[in-house]
Amino acid sequence: MFDPISCELRQIAASETEFLAKLETEEQHGYLAIETKAIASRSANEGHGHPYAVRGLVLAGAFTVIQNQKPTTYRPGEIFAVPAGCVHSEEVGAEGAQILVGRKY
Repeated sequence: MFDPISCELRQIAASETEFLAKLETEEQHGYLAIETKAIASRSANEGHGHPYAVRGLVLAGAFTVIQNQKPTTYRPGEIFAVPAGCVHSEEVGAEGAQILVGRKY
């Protein structure tokens, strides 16, 4: 379930295929800029926001979203979301991460 105050969403997706299908449903309509990203290990970047909403599925590694100084780490099979304009930062674990992300403009 999504918490608009913390910008946190944690769900478990059965598969990459199921996640892609959810991005295309009526409820999620608009998450059409979809890509898979391989991200090298890094410490938290500067706090920032985007003019678009992001919903992502962690495929490998660990991907941490930090909001209101509260880090939430997502692992393979977990879904995260960041609404448009939500100030946050991201950190990638020592092994790097691979994420499948959709953007809603």
